[in-house]
Amino acid sequence: MKNTKARNASGYMFLSPWLIGFFLLAIGPILVSLYLSFTRYDMVGDPRWTGLDNYIYMFTRDRRFWKTLEVTFHYVIFAVPLRLIMALSVAMLLDKGLRTIGLYRAIFYLPSLLGASIAIAILWRQLFSIDGVVNQVLAVFGIQGVGWITNPSTSIYTLIVLAIWQFGAPMLIFLAGLRGIPRDLYEAADIDGTSRFRKFYAITLPMLAPVVFFNLVLQIIEAFKIFSPAFIISNGTGGPADSLLVYTVYLFNEAFKFFRMGYASALAWVLLVIIGLFTALAFATSKYWVHYENERD
Repeated sequence: MKNTKARNASGYMFLSPWLIGFFLLAIGPILVSLYLSFTRYDMVGDPRWTGLDNYIYMFTRDRRFWKTLEVTFHYVIFAVPLRLIMALSVAMLLDKGLRTIGLYRAIFYLPSLLGASIAIAILWRQLFSIDGVVNQVLAVFGIQGVGWITNPSTSIYTLIVLAIWQFGAPMLIFLAGLRGIPRDLYEAADIDGTSRFRKFYAITLPMLAPVVFFNLVLQIIEAFKIFSPAFIISNGTGGPADSLLVYTVYLFNEAFKFFRMGYASALAWVLLVIIGLFTALAFATSKYWVHYENERD
């Protein structure tokens, strides 16, 4: 009992800087935004209480709200699994014991550091423009390029490709998880003549399931919060034809372009609920495929 209390005390001690910052700096604005979500507020006059009007308008009359959900879900459904697959694939390659593994880790992690920057978003917009590098490379092979960003049917996929390129952070987590799998399991499988696919399916994935779950939750949350690339590539409009109007861009425009801060606060709380539901769903389903070493039957 004493050991448990001591461990808990140590944990709270390490968490204390975040807890102090949360209660002193964050909890106030969070509660204010909740209040503002029930008001009409243009950041000039005083907030005017309107009750549930913002939420009723959002779900019954705001067509752009449903469009932004469609775009965001499209992005999340494709970007999250593809990024995790890329991250796991590269992590397994780096787990082979390369001499310069530190250098490779740094190289592959670099896009995760730069990917959310304004400069990379501008560069990405240039790469996929009608006369950009992508179309120039396709022209070498006799393929007629398109306006990847100006075409509503392809613009969202430029963001998805950018998300896949930023696989560095989950890759490092996967690599740490792979290093924690006992080598004797693979040695025993080699003795039995087990194929590589069978070893991956029967050893790697089950042992790596907690890490996959951890990465999955983090990536879902990050995907729903995408902002900078979509905002820069679409010039802040979410175009063309709202094909890049992800949720956060719509929220930002409502707050700071049209000065509907009350409605933007309501949008923010709906986004919080959506992320919470997806996270809860991940935890609810994890018991069927995530198993830990210290579990008892």
